[in-house]
Amino acid sequence: MKFFGEIAALATAFFFAMTALIFTSTSRLVGSQVTNRMRLLFALIYLIVLNLVLFGQPLPFSAGSSRWLWLGLSGIIGLSLGDAFLFQSMVSVGARLGSLLLSLAPIFGSIIAWIFFGEVLSILQIIGIVLALAGIVWVVASHQEPLDTPHGHTRRGVIFGILAGLGQAVGLILSKQGMFGGLSPFQANAIRMFAAVIFTWVWATVSGEAYSTFQDLRGKPRLLGLLALGAFVGPVLGVVSSLVAIQYVEIGIASTLNALTPVIILPISYFAFKEKIGWQAIVGTILAIAGVAVLFLA
Repeated sequence: MKFFGEIAALATAFFFAMTALIFTSTSRLVGSQVTNRMRLLFALIYLIVLNLVLFGQPLPFSAGSSRWLWLGLSGIIGLSLGDAFLFQSMVSVGARLGSLLLSLAPIFGSIIAWIFFGEVLSILQIIGIVLALAGIVWVVASHQEPLDTPHGHTRRGVIFGILAGLGQAVGLILSKQGMFGGLSPFQANAIRMFAAVIFTWVWATVSGEAYSTFQDLRGKPRLLGLLALGAFVGPVLGVVSSLVAIQYVEIGIASTLNALTPVIILPISYFAFKEKIGWQAIVGTILAIAGVAVLFLA
């Protein structure tokens, strides 16, 4: 199917937009680290069930040691460390600058994929990526944070944001290597999620925060429901669609389309939350859409 990879990457941005809205709410209630641990745990449960239904086994044990190595590293770097860096960046410098720094992922991804996989983009594809990234940056930069958003654009927050973008890019590249030769995205995601859950919860146990995670959620069924919903939309549907995308298109194109999440959030914020949108955000959206159009034409 023509444009299958591009459509999957756009779907990824949509799913991540939905889950960003959900996890913003849960993070305000119980903190970003509790949200991160629980979303990974719920996602792994979903993926075990899906793999049992689709392939007859909870995890793809027959996938081979090399696939487990590449995809396991991808899960730890992309899902565990990368998202942890993103959450910490947003706490330090706010969601606007944190999202802006995450938009570096396509640049990192393109450079690394060129060095290790020889992926070369055409001039038209590069123009499309530049237009889309410019639009994303414009949208994010024009957004005004609520008054209660943490401020203080510290060096630490900026460094965490850059590491989040690098983690996302490296996670996708390692995933592409692990899926080489044909592996279902549901199986690949299960391996990634399994490694991320083991790493995250071992770290939480060592730091003495595992028990408190469950204590914070006691007597809060609505919050658990939100976490369960967000885990299915983002870490399951979103990550699976991102893995589908990198099977069909170059890393740079896939990660650029994935990064459209802030643009997709705009109309949702306007209609659902009555958030005011300035002309800068509208221009940025048009620019990002133009970049996407160029990528589809390239």
